[in-house]
Amino acid sequence: MAPSSPRTRAAATLRMKQISFDNQGRTIRRRRAQLATERRGLATMKKELEDTQVALEASHKVIAGLTEIGLSMSKKIEKMKVKKQIAKANHVECHQKFQARIHEAEDTMQAQHLIIEALVDEKDSLLQTIQGLQEDNNAPAPFDGEWEEEPEEELEKEEIEDIPLG
Repeated sequence: MAPSSPRTRAAATLRMKQISFDNQGRTIRRRRAQLATERRGLATMKKELEDTQVALEASHKVIAGLTEIGLSMSKKIEKMKVKKQIAKANHVECHQKFQARIHEAEDTMQAQHLIIEALVDEKDSLLQTIQGLQEDNNAPAPFDGEWEEEPEEELEKEEIEDIPLG
């Protein structure tokens, strides 16, 4: 048995080395498979990152556009506020002018009313003077103190009827 022992040892050593090489080969194949899986994962992640970057750039453009629109709208709103203030000031000024005209018209109407009252009083005084003079001269009284006046409503109706239609 002595001569087969070195062969058996050499065969066992060779067999051990072969098993070791097989194990290393399996490990290398497994590591290569893991590496390929990792590369595919990294490639997917890289693609996702690129897509995200494109989406972010698009978002930035949209945000910049919206900001520009917002600024433009702010300017328009400011212009509208100024126009509104000017319109309000014009309205107040116009209202004050109309109030002044109304007061002026009221004052004119009051003055006219006072003039009319004075004229009526003077007319009454003149009538009394005329009647007094007629009584002194024994003349018949031309005025009996009653005046015949047409109502204003009838005058307005007549004026309306005079307007041709058509």
